[in-house]
Amino acid sequence: MTRDEVYKTLTEVFCDIFDDDSITLADSTTAADVEGWDSLMHISLINAVQDEFGMKFAMKDVTGMKNVGQMVDLILSAKG
Repeated sequence: MTRDEVYKTLTEVFCDIFDDDSITLADSTTAADVEGWDSLMHISLINAVQDEFGMKFAMKDVTGMKNVGQMVDLILSAKG
């Protein structure tokens, strides 16, 4: 799976979770950049991402994630 493929799928997940088809993701995207991305929505987002990619994030990875780029890196490393 390429970085672009991860971004395409991740964008679909974000648009679905936040009910906003205008979301555009970049490595530097953070919760402050997405309307409605609070701590409760973060849980829903993480669950949806894990389901979509068939993986589980370690708790230390979830709490240490600072931006979408780090999320993509973790997905790519899990997909090997």
